[in-house]
Amino acid sequence: MAGIAPAGLNRDAAAAAYATNVAWAAELASAAGVKLVLESINQRDVPGFFLRTQEEGAAVIEAVGADRVGLQFDIYHCQVAQGDVTRRLETLMPVIAHIQIADAPGRNEPGTGEIAWDYVFRRIDELGYAGWIGCEYRPATDTIGGLSWRRRFGA
Repeated sequence: MAGIAPAGLNRDAAAAAYATNVAWAAELASAAGVKLVLESINQRDVPGFFLRTQEEGAAVIEAVGADRVGLQFDIYHCQVAQGDVTRRLETLMPVIAHIQIADAPGRNEPGTGEIAWDYVFRRIDELGYAGWIGCEYRPATDTIGGLSWRRRFGA
């Protein structure tokens, strides 16, 4: 859940309204047995997107309650917007409900860019993450070729 903030709106007021709306949606979702996730998106790909950093997403989750809302930690967006991916994973692991992957800078499959995937995948395991890891990337060639990274990284 996120979106583009209206132009000219005070960021603090927008954050308060956003947290209130997430809490309302989380209440409804929780009653249906669903846990919401929040994703922060880098400003290069989606200028004006409200949640800009992993920490902004985590702050909303802390306000609403990690039992009802989790962080969708998108490694691509984190690398583009902030870097220091594994330190952020370490710090935010208690609120991470889902991890999503793509390499930077081209948003292609792991192994096509600047991210040290051997290290990142090892740290995810060492940190005890047991949830799903989703792939949201554009294959550099075709779909089958775009899945070859799994053999290389033991996924």
